[in-house]
Amino acid sequence: MHLLVAGSYAIAGVSEWSARLPGASLTAISVPLLYSIGREAFGQRTPAVFAALVYLTFLPVVRNGRLAMLDGAVLCFMLLMVWCLLRSRRDSRYALGIGIGFGLICLTKGVMLGLLLGAIALLFLLWDTPRLIALPYLWAGVAIGSLPAAFWYGAQWLHYGQQFLGVSVVDQSFRRIWTPVENHAGPPWYYVLELLKYGFPWLLFLPLAFKRVWQNRTLSWAKLVLVWSGIYLTAISLMATKLPWYILPLYPALALAVGAQLTQFWESRWIDMKQYYTPTYSRSWVGIFAFFAVVGWGGSLYFAKFSPEPEPDLELILASVGISMTAVAVLVARQNPQFLSVLIWGSYLSLLLLMTSEHWVWELAEAYPVKPVAEIVRQGVPPNQRVYTSYLYSRPSLNFYSDRQVIPASPERLLELWSSSPQPYFLLDSKPLKALELQPQTILDVSEGTETWILITRDN
Repeated sequence: MHLLVAGSYAIAGVSEWSARLPGASLTAISVPLLYSIGREAFGQRTPAVFAALVYLTFLPVVRNGRLAMLDGAVLCFMLLMVWCLLRSRRDSRYALGIGIGFGLICLTKGVMLGLLLGAIALLFLLWDTPRLIALPYLWAGVAIGSLPAAFWYGAQWLHYGQQFLGVSVVDQSFRRIWTPVENHAGPPWYYVLELLKYGFPWLLFLPLAFKRVWQNRTLSWAKLVLVWSGIYLTAISLMATKLPWYILPLYPALALAVGAQLTQFWESRWIDMKQYYTPTYSRSWVGIFAFFAVVGWGGSLYFAKFSPEPEPDLELILASVGISMTAVAVLVARQNPQFLSVLIWGSYLSLLLLMTSEHWVWELAEAYPVKPVAEIVRQGVPPNQRVYTSYLYSRPSLNFYSDRQVIPASPERLLELWSSSPQPYFLLDSKPLKALELQPQTILDVSEGTETWILITRDN
């Protein structure tokens, strides 16, 4: 992934767009890959289409897939591995792709995740098609895929020695299983809460979907969903380190389950080209969709009339949610299966509006605006010079926009660096600047905004 981003920089220059392009492209490729998995698993087009559309409109997949992170690439390589696994039941040569997908995952996000996802694929094969375990193509593919990862890890060990094994392999990988890394801890139900927060509207259909999965557990697609979702959710829930994006590889399995359930809704409503209105859809769904319609309309009205600052983007996004959810609530009340079409298109349009606005990376609004601060750092600090800040935690976006490394430090550490560094550069807000009494100092620049940040250095 780092090589892809570097290549994007070389072609298109360093920018937000070029940094996010490789990850976003691989995430986009994962959508037709999931459709292909659905075709292989279900043997029909309709549930595969529904599964792909559900996956396409999961907010965490869309949002995290666009960020300059490793997770969009992991989704793509994992789905490539699963598709080759299913395809190899008809053509054994595709088993080569299983190992290649495994190797790409290991090169992207480490051996631990590769072993976990590889174990899921292996257990599915043992349950569904054990004869494939003995395929020479399978183990040849594993060897082909593992060799680049093995050479890379070997090169790192030769260069960094024990430090590489201790930091990269243990501390930043396997240690996450039993110890919260960088204080990212959470209860075992952490990821269930993540689903509740960001799984709408498809979360609504998950209980019925998994009931259907269990009823069809002798079928290949149901086995895949059970093994995939059950093992992966259990594994990340038991890990001590909890981060929101760890749940992303679970969403394709959920999309397959929901796609199967939506197909039943769609096809059971149509018999001999006539629509029958026998009660099928829960009446509680009407209230839930109506509630979100009220939230959409209310939020749109607030940002249009009562917000201290005009937010036309949020007004439009929430209006789209309000219109979509209103139409869905009415169609569900009428027991009309066309509510699925409206729900999918409404979700897609609302997400499209969100992604084209400035609000989709909402973490940026949880702290001071980065770009003005990054500008004073970039203008005032020489290249390759470290900057120390009184802010509590590191902000990668500040490092990116300033093209400097901005490192958080405690007051004691700042005092030590001020006296020991030949030319220290500090980024401080007004309170630490006053409390530390750093002298002699030169104020290089000041960023005005919701918070005032002062860039200073020692006057030599």
